[in-house]
Amino acid sequence: MKARYLKTALSGLWLLAFLPAFSITQDSLRFSGQASVWALYGFDQDMPLRGGARYIPQLNFGKSAGRGLLDAEFSINISGSAALRPFDSLTTRGSIRQYRLWLRYSQPQFELRIGLQKINFGSAGMLRPLMWFDQIDPRDPLQLTDGVWGLLGRYYFLNNANLWGWVLYPSKDPKTWEFAGSNRKTPELGGRVQMPVPRGEAGITFHWRKADTRLNILQLPEYGAVPESRTGLDAKWDIGPGLWFEATHTTFGKKMGIFSNQSLLSAGIDYTFGLGNGLYAMAETLAASMGNTMLSGEQSVMFTGLSVSYPISISGSVNAIVYRDWKGKQFYTFANYRHRLRRFDLHLMAYINPEQYYLPAQRSESRLFAGKGIQIMLVYNH
Repeated sequence: MKARYLKTALSGLWLLAFLPAFSITQDSLRFSGQASVWALYGFDQDMPLRGGARYIPQLNFGKSAGRGLLDAEFSINISGSAALRPFDSLTTRGSIRQYRLWLRYSQPQFELRIGLQKINFGSAGMLRPLMWFDQIDPRDPLQLTDGVWGLLGRYYFLNNANLWGWVLYPSKDPKTWEFAGSNRKTPELGGRVQMPVPRGEAGITFHWRKADTRLNILQLPEYGAVPESRTGLDAKWDIGPGLWFEATHTTFGKKMGIFSNQSLLSAGIDYTFGLGNGLYAMAETLAASMGNTMLSGEQSVMFTGLSVSYPISISGSVNAIVYRDWKGKQFYTFANYRHRLRRFDLHLMAYINPEQYYLPAQRSESRLFAGKGIQIMLVYNH
């Protein structure tokens, strides 16, 4: 099936299933949303003053369907921003795009979801090898991430094990940890098995696609449509402190020099200390390598992240995040004070980062944190 027909079919199935649901008595229909405004001053930036606004309205529908539940979510991301060099230059941009558009049928041990949705999994929290389909930045107060178009099924066993399977519409844009888009004629396939282990849980994940090297972002030679297989292993234990790891390996159906094999390994620990209102700390280290053969490590990088959070009061908290690029010998630092008042959240943020931004696998909006600066953000949830 050609890719454009697959996407049309996904949207059509969603609409065909969703419209009949409104022709019968509704069990629930809820409208909510999130509005945010922000302003930023970047020291030593060409356009030092920046600001923006975003609104994400969300409509949720749910109805009993026999022994199960039929529910749906529709939301859009409306955003605009401006960059200003006082008395000289002004640039603006804006966008309106789908954020979530999915329909789900679920029973106590089973669910099937189709449409534009968020798919994420794994044990790590800051530097995530298994961040395959999302781009959540731990520093982002809104925790935004684009979704993927696809069909996701999950089955939950009585012993807390669960089985995942998915079919995704191929995207022309590279997803996290990818250097090339997908061949538009071939759907992406994958699955995950997650199971309980003593004092924790473990998972095995697999994903297959055809990478379209004509769309690569590294200016590599064009190898055509190349099969790509990605395998992941992760586990997490609660033994007082929390311990976890994630490991992935990606290989291609053709030799592409040092990009033929890619390996990532992350390990972390977290603990809440009994100091004052409770001091939470998390540390994680990521090692990534590429090479002609598996684990050859012809090119490699290593990052360590440390996050510390402390609740000052019922309504206020502080958080600091530091990343260390061991190969580049650079630090990325970020601090956020959050104050909550009813449905409003106020964030006061400051950061000191390198001008050349090499922190891996973050959203494009995170590039705002390049250099040194301060930011204020007001969020309203309704």
